[in-house]
Amino acid sequence: MNILRHPWIRLACLVSGLVSSAQAQAPLTAVPIAGAPPSLPTGLTTDELSRITIFETSSPSVVHIQSTATVRRDMFSMNVTRIPAGSGTGFVWDNQGHVVTNFHVVQQGVEDARFSLEVILSDQSSWPAEVIGYEADKDVAVLRIKAPAEKLRPLKLGTSTDLRVGQTVLAIGNPFGLDQTLTTGVISGLGREIESVSGRTIQGVIQTDAAINPGNSGGPLLDSSGRLIGVNTAIYSPSGTYAGVGFAVPADEVNRVVPQLIEFGRVIRPVLGITLADDAILRKLGGEGALVINVQPGSGADKAGLQPTTRDNRGRVSLGDVIIKVDGKAISDTNDLFTALDKRGIGDSVKVTVIRRGKEVTVPVVLSASK
Repeated sequence: MNILRHPWIRLACLVSGLVSSAQAQAPLTAVPIAGAPPSLPTGLTTDELSRITIFETSSPSVVHIQSTATVRRDMFSMNVTRIPAGSGTGFVWDNQGHVVTNFHVVQQGVEDARFSLEVILSDQSSWPAEVIGYEADKDVAVLRIKAPAEKLRPLKLGTSTDLRVGQTVLAIGNPFGLDQTLTTGVISGLGREIESVSGRTIQGVIQTDAAINPGNSGGPLLDSSGRLIGVNTAIYSPSGTYAGVGFAVPADEVNRVVPQLIEFGRVIRPVLGITLADDAILRKLGGEGALVINVQPGSGADKAGLQPTTRDNRGRVSLGDVIIKVDGKAISDTNDLFTALDKRGIGDSVKVTVIRRGKEVTVPVVLSASK
């Protein structure tokens, strides 16, 4: 069951990735704790020392990402002003100036030329940033800043394959614009699914109860050794703020995507070489699967003989192949097909089962690289 379809809970992509400037600038009131000691105790527990060490080691790698809009003061003036639009979190990937964050944190900067981005390092130095690549389907983006290598502290990378429910995790980010904030918790669940900003499903997502709020988007989720195991991306809440359920894109997905974004500016996907119809078309016809509209000449699909949808001289439409399985796994819509292919590599051969003129046909298709 996809838990994000629960009718009583709303998934918040952390204010579409950003905490607004109004939220960031709103005054916060500290409430004193009754009976709190006037100073820290002389001794610290092993757990406390461990958390302090992880924070002090990892926080220099965590950055504050600020989005700013450039607008005219009035329609008759050439004077412009810069207005803070929102903020999020990211982390240093390498000493070449690459910074990783969520795509929805920088989406305004990608889609609207009026918005610019700057990265604020832990030493409070500020650097203009450019988006060099993003993968909206995985909610991952890479920025680049021209900071000297000695100012950059790359985060230690980990994996997400061997995670266990119950293990300790730590999140560092900028909730409500409060930079270098540490929260702790445990892994509450594994293998969750959430919807990305593109509408595609992100699988294998990590669920945690470490407090995540607007502004934490793009920040690291760390294990008890201070290694990256996920990128905090969403909360599951009826109010839009922390309710004990947060989600992070798993590190294995990030480790796969980021090097491609740095090298190519995009992710090179394994594809069949087809164009698909909108799912709504097939649903109106009472069917399930992925309807083939066009087949790219010379592609694996073309060589395997997959059939496109055609129209004759009188305008009558003949439906092409409807993909219903890949390697025996059922395909109910295009999202299922993309997810199945994401797990394969370029040059792999997959068995594609289609409905063709009322009959079930299975053919091997060699996957090629997306263009």
